[in-house]
Amino acid sequence: MAVSSNTEERGQFGSSLGFIMAAAGSAVGLGNIWRFPYLVGENGGGAFVFVYILCVLFIGLPLLLNEIALGRKSGKNPIGAIRDTGGNKFWQLAGVLCVLVCFFVFSYYSVIAGWTVGYIFTEIINIPVDFEEFVQTPMYVIPLTFSFILMTILIVLGGISGGIEKAAKFLMPVLFLIILFIAGRSVTLEGAEAGINYYLNPDFSKINGTVVLQALGQAFFSMSVGWGLMITFGSYLDKKSNIVQSGGWIAGMDTAVALLGGLMVFPALFALLPGKDPAAGPALVFDVLPKVFDAMPGGNIIGGLFFVLLMVAALTSTISMLEVPVAYLIDDRKWGRKKATWLVGIAAMILSVPSALSSIEGNIFAEIRFTFLSNELVGFFGAMDFIFGTFAVIVICLMLALYTGWAQKINDFADELAQGAPGFTGTFRTGWIFFIKWICPIVIILLILNMVGLFGAPQAA
Repeated sequence: MAVSSNTEERGQFGSSLGFIMAAAGSAVGLGNIWRFPYLVGENGGGAFVFVYILCVLFIGLPLLLNEIALGRKSGKNPIGAIRDTGGNKFWQLAGVLCVLVCFFVFSYYSVIAGWTVGYIFTEIINIPVDFEEFVQTPMYVIPLTFSFILMTILIVLGGISGGIEKAAKFLMPVLFLIILFIAGRSVTLEGAEAGINYYLNPDFSKINGTVVLQALGQAFFSMSVGWGLMITFGSYLDKKSNIVQSGGWIAGMDTAVALLGGLMVFPALFALLPGKDPAAGPALVFDVLPKVFDAMPGGNIIGGLFFVLLMVAALTSTISMLEVPVAYLIDDRKWGRKKATWLVGIAAMILSVPSALSSIEGNIFAEIRFTFLSNELVGFFGAMDFIFGTFAVIVICLMLALYTGWAQKINDFADELAQGAPGFTGTFRTGWIFFIKWICPIVIILLILNMVGLFGAPQAA
């Protein structure tokens, strides 16, 4: 009886569509909509887009399939997946890192998501907000962060098919409709051509090692590989599901949102605020874009919709971030879903406070400063983002590729991919094995060496 009740606690996706929507939702996040456009601006416009698409196809997609196969083969969370497929304590460290990464990133990512909740109201009511002042006001930021984490908790409490799958099937179409509407409005503005040209006109002479590594780094984070999300979601799949086809859909939807993100931002920026720096990072979304919306007819409604879009993108990601540690507690500690979800959610609320306070000048959490692997880290938020949201993710990708490619029989995982995917034979199968065993580890090692400064100044991906 204990086993069957635990199986009920785990749950399962009711359909391949539900899995694709949930997995694509976990991949589509704030990074697609604001980080991708400004990286394009900093790294050669259309040339960066070209390199990014190659990185998704040849590095991101093989790693994505690798994680889903590991999850479905074991039917477990990241730690259990490695343990139950024969991995010793060393390899299980990759699973432990997955659980830690999801928990820590969930805590500080929710702070940015909380900003989007606040901006939905200020845009619709049409109240001008000074971004610098807003992020330094904890009486706004902390309650907004908590309310966003609570939303995530309530969805995960519903389980896989009743909560996560149902939410993803609703939220992902909403996300695409809003993004298409805003991109359509943006490209039809007078003077939008300059922005479209800046974004999509490739100058291949700008492609260098830095551009390739930046594109590769963005492909990792955009595709949600190295987080354990895809291992966990893969563990909820039945054996008839076509993992290869689903992986293609996830990569395609994720890339489409990133490309449309650029079409929302650049044409409007160039048309309405010529001369404004498009490589302005978070400020581009929270400081510059509200001014762009103000300059549009009916701009407060479009602005409100845009921040709803950002909130939905963040929510589809945080649902899966919370599910990874929850799945571990259900599988390995035999906790009920309710207890696990509330415990992890409340712990994330507590940990989100230092991240929220690290935007306040003079605050102790803003003043934290130390060097980690030749990188100067400033502030609690920045340190968490580099250590857990960047470095640990890449280390996990390397460990998982080496684990399935070398420590175990890779043909076992290729067989798992072939189950439910009759087309995964011959060249496709051989190619995937070659990329997991050789190409992915070599490329990831180069990326890590670049991050620690071996090729000049340290460069976070």
